[in-house]
Amino acid sequence: MGKLMYSVTMSLDGFIAGTGGDMSWLTDHLGPNPLVGEVIEQIGSLLVGNRTFRGDDPHRGTDKEGKPFGGGWEGPQFVVTHHIPDTTVPDVTFVGDLDSGVAAAKAAAGGKYVNVLGASIARQCLEAGVLDEILVLIAPVLLGDGVRLFDHPGGTNIRLERLSLTEAPGATNLWLRVLK
Repeated sequence: MGKLMYSVTMSLDGFIAGTGGDMSWLTDHLGPNPLVGEVIEQIGSLLVGNRTFRGDDPHRGTDKEGKPFGGGWEGPQFVVTHHIPDTTVPDVTFVGDLDSGVAAAKAAAGGKYVNVLGASIARQCLEAGVLDEILVLIAPVLLGDGVRLFDHPGGTNIRLERLSLTEAPGATNLWLRVLK
């Protein structure tokens, strides 16, 4: 079975989205990054939080809007939500809980990565002990406020091991393994 990896672009001050979930800041930081292309080829499915699925899109107003990785990836998506809609969305399965979402996404990934998208769902995966890796693309910008990479009131101590640290135009890539 494939591993669960949370991949995300973060500002230097630790935010993955601006105030109210605004993703427009990211548009200026979507430049070429060879690691992103390599990772996309290794993704077999997506496990997405409902707020991320229905949220702001850095590609808003372009032909890339609503497409995973701006159209750079196609495949099965599993959206974890407490409110499963009546209407269907192509390549999207809505699931009512984390456990069934993880199981379905792993089965669909065919041994490749399940890429986790969304701060809340990533935190839930981490707390459940099912998150294997974290790939953070650190953008050279300070947002000052917004949605944190991981927000855990009261704190926690989760050990991580660095797998790689690389640079790309406009980002520093930090790939970590979650130690269990």
